[in-house]
Amino acid sequence: MLKGQKVVCINDQFSEFVRAIYLQLPVKGKTYTVREVFLGREKIVKAGDSATVGLLLEELNNPPDPFHAGQQELGFSSERFAPLEEIPAEEAEEEEMLVAGNSGGFGLN
Repeated sequence: MLKGQKVVCINDQFSEFVRAIYLQLPVKGKTYTVREVFLGREKIVKAGDSATVGLLLEELNNPPDPFHAGQQELGFSSERFAPLEEIPAEEAEEEEMLVAGNSGGFGLN
């Protein structure tokens, strides 16, 4: 996942502990914009030292992570999100031109 990329939430099931320390949580099916991608930890959820890919989202703001020495904002595991399938701008324009070009040629007035 990349900064600026649109993603859709596919998992909005959170523990009561997470619900208590976050101010804003993503909602399944809603689209968000990646604000930052970072190397995260699973310590807060699983009490482990393994790393994950974390995301901060433009639309959501949360307090600092109480377990992060640098007071980084609480983020979300990238596994909770899927890239939003977007048609590149050039392809969308070509598709619109094809549809517009075919609308008058079939006697559908």
